[in-house]
Formats: sequence, structure tokens, C-alpha cells
Amino acid sequence: MLQPARPAANNRLLASLPGKDRQHLLARCEQVELRFADVLCKPGERIRHVFFPTDSFISLIAPIKGHRGLEVGLVGDEGMLGISLMLGVSAAPLCALVQGAGPAWRMEAAAFCRELKRSPALQRGLNRYLHVTLSQLALTAACTRFHLVEARLARWLLMTRDRAHADEFRITHEFLAYMLGVRRAGVTRAASALRRRKLIRYSRGKLMILNGRGLEAAACG
Repeated sequence: MLQPARPAANNRLLASLPGKDRQHLLARCEQVELRFADVLCKPGERIRHVFFPTDSFISLIAPIKGHRGLEVGLVGDEGMLGISLMLGVSAAPLCALVQGAGPAWRMEAAAFCRELKRSPALQRGLNRYLHVTLSQLALTAACTRFHLVEARLARWLLMTRDRAHADEFRITHEFLAYMLGVRRAGVTRAASALRRRKLIRYSRGKLMILNGRGLEAAACG
């Protein structure tokens, strides 16, 4: 159910804006509940809305011909979905899949573009966010090519924890295999290795991070 935008944002990108700019933008947003596994956009589709997650997060998945695709990024309360609009590109480059259900601010693409022209502060904030996003995409590509599944899984769990704001979440081996672009057996071996080192606990789809620092040491750089 849609709800009118009211008070302060719980999105850090929006929270970094000056008060007047933030309130002007939020007045043009609506709060929505993102549901797990919902597809918000597909590659090549016209971007109709941008999303600023608050207590939700979104996987960015690159299409690969002959395969299910590969997760190349995550969007949580630190950022937004639809950043390509600030480059004048209205077609979605990646598939956006809700990984963590919860609320988000939603805004029509046309209204967002008008806000970009109106607010230099928003432009500066998004320029920084775009730089970080591009850096993360490059690091993910390098990680996928050179690092073992165990290290990639540790990194993925830490990134997910940062956006879920919790050490415990539900996830299946099948979904992890999809996110990492590997066979389910590879995820099972990697998760078992992390479990033997007492870094995680995993049972019946429920995963808990037991040792965050240890997991950081196990993750790729």
C-alpha cells in the first residue's frame, strides 16, 4: 500500500542532503513495501521509478547469455536504484531483484530528473555515490575472476549484513549459488568451510554470522 512521504528519510543518501532539498525531494516520493524476489526492472527496460531503500536492499544482476546471471552489486540504505538517470540514460542496464524485503521511498523517474536539475546538492551526492558504485562493480568483476568461492561468499555475507543491519538472515544455498554465479555444490562446500571455522552458523535456510572479524579476514580484499 502506498503511503505519502512525511518525515525524515531513513536512507543515508537522502539524509546527507540539506534539510530543504531533502524535504522537497521526499514530498515527491511515496513509501512502498518491497517484497522479497520482486523484480523492479529488467535490462533494457525504461526506468519508470527510482528507489531509495530504507529497511530493504536490492541485488543488481548482470544478464549472461546461457546462464542465470550474476550479482554485481547491492543497493541498500546507503544509495539508490536508478543512478543511470543522472547520466541521461533512461534504460536499465541491469536486473534489479529485491533481496531484502522492507520499505523504500519510490519516486517517478521524470520527477527525479527535475530534482536533479533543481538541486546542486543532490547532484554532488549522487556523483560521489556513482563513483563508489563504479568502483564496487570493478572490484566485483575482479573478485569473480580471481578469488575462490569461500572468499567471495564471505565478502557477500558481509555486504549483505551491512545492508540488512543484522547478523542473522534467511537464505538458501540455491539463492546463494544464483547470487555468486556458481553451482550449488560449490556454495555448500564454501559454507561448510566457513562453518567449520566457526565463522557462521547455517541451518534450514537460516544463516547467522558468529565472528564478523574472522569473516572479514576470510573475505577477499
